[in-house]
Amino acid sequence: MIVHIVMFTFKEQNKRENIEKAKEMLLALRNTIDVLVSIEVGVNFDTAQRAMDLSLYSEFQTKEDLETYAVHPEHLKVVEFIKSVTEYSKVVDYVRE
Repeated sequence: MIVHIVMFTFKEQNKRENIEKAKEMLLALRNTIDVLVSIEVGVNFDTAQRAMDLSLYSEFQTKEDLETYAVHPEHLKVVEFIKSVTEYSKVVDYVRE
């Protein structure tokens, strides 16, 4: 199983609304991208300086499935929105054994 984790820090302008919209858009992908085995989106409640605002945890059967997801038109729409409202993101991809 391939695990794909992304964490985002959002810009201050309309932060709460943009976090909720991003969450909804990401969760909607489970209905449109068949290679997506599972997806979980969490909104952070921690106020520590090192904390990020939103996390995405998703699973795929293969690396090729992750690559298919990455270029899927519906995913790219979400990426476009998220890039416009975030300061930065961090990602980790690994094989769960």
